Amino acid sequence: MNDRRQRLRTQTFLVIAVFASLLATGLYASGVMDRLEFDTVDARFDARGAREAPTSVAVVGVDTTTFNDLEQQWPFPRSMHAEVLDRLGKDGARVIAYDVEFLEPTEVEEDEALVDAIERNAPVVLAASETDARGRSLVLGNDELVRSLGARTGHAGFRGDTAEVYRTVPFSRSRLETFAVASAEMATGRQVDPKRFTEPDREAWIDYAGPPKTVLTVPFSQVLEGEFPPGTFKDRIVVVGATAASLQDIHPTSTTARDAQMAGPEIQANAIDTVLRGLPLQSAPGWLEILLVVLLSATMPLLAIMLRFGYAFAAALALGVAYPLAAQFAFQEGLMIPVAVPLLGLAIATVASTAGHALMTAAERQRIRDVFARFVPEAVVDDVLAQTGDDLRLGGQRREGTVLFCDLRGFTSFAERLEPDRVIDVLNVYLSEMSDAIMEREGTIVAFMGDGIMAVFGAPLAREDHADRAVAAAQDMLSVRLPRFNDWLFKQGFEHEFRMGIGLNSGPVMSGNVGSSTRVEYTAIGDTTNTASRIESMTKDEAVQLLVSGATQAALRDVKLQAALREVAERVVRGRDEPIVLWTLNSEG
Repeated sequence: MNDRRQRLRTQTFLVIAVFASLLATGLYASGVMDRLEFDTVDARFDARGAREAPTSVAVVGVDTTTFNDLEQQWPFPRSMHAEVLDRLGKDGARVIAYDVEFLEPTEVEEDEALVDAIERNAPVVLAASETDARGRSLVLGNDELVRSLGARTGHAGFRGDTAEVYRTVPFSRSRLETFAVASAEMATGRQVDPKRFTEPDREAWIDYAGPPKTVLTVPFSQVLEGEFPPGTFKDRIVVVGATAASLQDIHPTSTTARDAQMAGPEIQANAIDTVLRGLPLQSAPGWLEILLVVLLSATMPLLAIMLRFGYAFAAALALGVAYPLAAQFAFQEGLMIPVAVPLLGLAIATVASTAGHALMTAAERQRIRDVFARFVPEAVVDDVLAQTGDDLRLGGQRREGTVLFCDLRGFTSFAERLEPDRVIDVLNVYLSEMSDAIMEREGTIVAFMGDGIMAVFGAPLAREDHADRAVAAAQDMLSVRLPRFNDWLFKQGFEHEFRMGIGLNSGPVMSGNVGSSTRVEYTAIGDTTNTASRIESMTKDEAVQLLVSGATQAALRDVKLQAALREVAERVVRGRDEPIVLWTLNSEG
C-alpha cells in the first residue's frame, strides 16, 4: 500500500476512533444508557449466584401465614408489636429494626405498651418516611421521645432507579440517615462514613445475598407466639415489617425477575448487611469509567491501523467477549465498572470501521479494476480481484508465462506523410484489432509502445496453457486481424499494406504493479521478457512475421498448434550464452 493510501487509511480510522469515543462519552454523560447499564448489573448478580445467607441479619415478616394464624386485619394493635419486641429482645437480638411506621396515636394502653417495649429492648431503630425541613420525623409524635427511649429513627425510603428497581441504598434522605445506616450504626456503635456512598446523591450498591428468602425469614405470628428455636435471632439485626404481597411493600431488585419481587424488609436486611460489611461493592471512579468508554470505543479503529482488517475485526470481537468477563471478575472482587456504554462504543466503532474499510476497499478495488481493465478482459479482472482478497496491492509475483512483443513494420515512415489526427486514427484501429486478439485469449496487455504491444499470458493469473494462448493470439493477428486492418486501410484510400513482427518466449515472468503514489502500471520483467523483445526484433532478419522460441514451442499442449509450427534456425540471442531454436508458422514463407 503506497504512502498516500496508508495516510488516508490512518486518517479515516483516527476520525472513526474520535467519533466513536465522543459519541459513547456523550451517551455515558447523558444517562440515556443507564437503564441498560442497570440490566448489566442484574446480569452480574445472576452470574454470581446466591451467596451464603448472611448471619448478621434476619427478617420477621408480616406474611400470609401471619394473617391466617392471627385472623387480624392490618394494622395490628401496637401491643402485638410490643410482644414481638419482647420476644426478639429476650432471644438476644442485637438491634431490632422496625420497618413499620408508627405516627398517629391509637389507644393509650396500646401506645404505652409499644413505648415501654421499645425502651426495654433498646437498641431499636424505627422507620420513618417523612421529615420536616430539619430532618426530624414524626415517629411516636417527635424525635425527642424516640431518643429518650434509647432508640432512633431512620428513613426507610429508597429512591429506585430508572425502572423503579431497588439496587442502591442512600446514606440519607430528607436530611435523615437511612434505615440501613442507622441500624448498622446502632449495631456497631460507630459512625458510617458517608464518603463510602459514591453513587449520585451519596448512594451505594446493595450487595444482595441472593433472590427472595435468601435472608432468614420467620413469620410474625410465630415470633408473637414464641414458636421459633431459641437463639434464632441472637446477635442479629432483626428487621420487622410487611412481607405479604397484599401490603404492597414488594419491589424489583438486582436479583429478582420481574415476576418475583422482594419484600421491603428483606431489601432493608440486605442493605443493612451491605453497610455492616463496609459497602463491598464500589463503583469505579468517574475518570476510570470514562477511560474505559474511550478505550473500548477507540480500540477497533486503532487496531485497524496497525493490523490487517480481518485480524483487527477478530480482535475486536474477542474484546467484546472478554470485556464482560473482566467486568464480572471485577464485580466479584467488589468493583463495579460500566459495561453497556463501553460495549456500545466498541460496537459503534466496529460498525463504522467496517463501513469505512468496505468503502476504502471498494475504492481500491475500483482503482485496480480501472488499471487492469485497460489490459485484460473483464473476467480476468474479476478473477484477479477475487484472488487478492483484502490485499489489493498486487505485489510482485513470479509465474510461468509467455511474453509477446509485436510491432507494425514501416509504420513510422508511413505516419510521417499523414496529419497527426489521421495517424492516431490508423494507430487506434490497428491497436484495437491486435488488443482484441490478445484479450480474447485472456492475455494481459502490459504496455503500448507506439505501434508496438507488449503482452503476457499466464500473469497475473496463472494459466497452464499460456503458450497455447500466446501462439493462438499470434495466429489470429497474422491470419485475421492484420488482413482486416489492411482491408480497412484500402477502403480509407491508403495504398499501403503492412506486415508485422511478433516474438514469443516462455519462462519465468516477474510481474506486478510499479509506479509512484500518483500513477501505477502493471508490468512484467526479467530474462523471459528481454528475450521475447529481442526475438521480435529478429523477425526482420529471418524474413518472417513470427518467431517462437524453443521454450514456447516445448510448452505447447495443443497438438494442432505444434503441427502448425516449423523450425527456422538456431540463433544466438544477445544477452544469452546458449543459442536458442526459433520456430515460425508453416504458412510463413
